[in-house]
Amino acid sequence: MTRRRWIAENWDEATATLVGAQAEHLIRVLRAQQGEEADVVAGGKVFHSVIASITNGGQGEAPEVRFNLVAEVESEPGMPVTLVMSIFKFDHMEWAIEKATELGAAAIVPVIARRTEKHLALAATKRVERWRRIVHEAAQQSRRSDVPMVHDPVKLADRVKADAKLKRIVLAEQERSATLRGALEEAIAAAGAEMPDLEIAIGPEGGWAPDEEALFDANGWRAVSLGPRILRAETAAIAALAVVASMLE
Repeated sequence: MTRRRWIAENWDEATATLVGAQAEHLIRVLRAQQGEEADVVAGGKVFHSVIASITNGGQGEAPEVRFNLVAEVESEPGMPVTLVMSIFKFDHMEWAIEKATELGAAAIVPVIARRTEKHLALAATKRVERWRRIVHEAAQQSRRSDVPMVHDPVKLADRVKADAKLKRIVLAEQERSATLRGALEEAIAAAGAEMPDLEIAIGPEGGWAPDEEALFDANGWRAVSLGPRILRAETAAIAALAVVASMLE
């Protein structure tokens, strides 16, 4: 029987602890008992673990479940891919963030592009914690050994101009000759025995503005295509990660 997997908030060499909402679900809904087994992610590693103690909380104290870490379990980390996502409709974006986590993205950077709707740009900072909860739950559900980092929203130009040692790729509707697969084949060949670290930018609804395309080009980003069809932003994000997974995993 497959053991449940939890992502610890606190840990040391021998123990790991769940607190707050995770612990409450484990105690109240799953009726956890001392001695029960589970897999626990702690410090980017997965451990076969046993519940050592349960604290119900109350009077201002959060519920807590403490595990003894028995043995490390083999588990694959996420892919070395940072997904730069122009902010778009929140319900669609949340779905994309969840699926990007399931597919193995290492980090997600929300950016404000010229065609990002103003009310979404203004509200984005308040949504970051929700996005991080979505990522945490998706990582747990998909049995990842790590949790992707969700950065605070930034202006597109700040991210495009930032120094990076990653292979930087931008999906561009106007590009027809260069494909994502071709760019990945080049990056893999150049990296040799190592896996290439990638950063892939996904445009907003309506695509990149001409000055943004020029900005990417001036800062060394490689423009590529996913094919002849025009995709929604969330579809493009998932399609791009699927292509990367097919070549790196």
